[in-house]
Amino acid sequence: MKHFKTISEFHEFVNLPKPQHPLLSVVDVETVPHWNGGEPITMILDFYAISVKRMRNVKVKYGQHPFDFNEGIMSFMSPNQVFSIAVDNKDEEVEKSGWVIYMHPDFIWNTPVAKTINQYDFWDYSLSETLFLSAKEEATITNIVLAIQQEYYSTIDRFSKQIIVSQVESLLNYADRFYHRQFITREKANHQVLERLETRLHDYFNSDDLVERGLPTVQSIAEQLCLSPKYLSNLLRVLTGQNTQQHIHAKLLAKAKEKLLTTNLTVSEIAYELGFEHVQSFSKLFKTKTKLSPMEFRTSFN
Repeated sequence: MKHFKTISEFHEFVNLPKPQHPLLSVVDVETVPHWNGGEPITMILDFYAISVKRMRNVKVKYGQHPFDFNEGIMSFMSPNQVFSIAVDNKDEEVEKSGWVIYMHPDFIWNTPVAKTINQYDFWDYSLSETLFLSAKEEATITNIVLAIQQEYYSTIDRFSKQIIVSQVESLLNYADRFYHRQFITREKANHQVLERLETRLHDYFNSDDLVERGLPTVQSIAEQLCLSPKYLSNLLRVLTGQNTQQHIHAKLLAKAKEKLLTTNLTVSEIAYELGFEHVQSFSKLFKTKTKLSPMEFRTSFN
């Protein structure tokens, strides 16, 4: 595994010219030399990577998930993420276009962006949850990159960093907006995710081994749906107004109400059957969501 702590080290490894700035690099993907090694290269970068790429005959893995770059997509990698890259067919020429911005965290140190950059959830999305840009959106993003590139190749002065950081902030804000659009416009695929979620939760809360398995977590549900936790929650919030945790709680409360009204089980027994270790935790959640304690809810129907 290759671990690159500086952008200069990474440039040297992939045979790119020395970056114009030690903490920032803007790379035209077409200029990246063709790698024709045998085994995939696994890498860790200590800096951010923001890219829009189209590549044919290249397979990339981000974590354990493969992704195909045949379409133009925008992707984000935060520092210390593991990814690997390999030529898919050595007999075919690799076709690639687009650009990548590499930015070390030290570049934005002591700027407003340093305080907000990790609030953008797409840093935690998997590569398969990348942003598919429309032509108009890609033009908007490209114009910002060109502005960054112009400053990158200009003589560094006391205004350079501030101008570039403000452009990076615009880039992140537009990406956030376009992701929100993607959640809305990919209606069929997104509603299929919602249907699969409802099925998973229904099966979970009606299973006989709920006591042993405990309550479902956002992480476990996301893994079953082959999505990252933050992507799933943001998608659901756009579709339904509720995140994944709220969906889990809604299904849990529905099952709890059913047991309170149709069985003679005690509140403690119901809490245990629903995967709670402590009845107090169950009662507190129930009252928070319904404004009634479990016993108050039961007696209100008697």
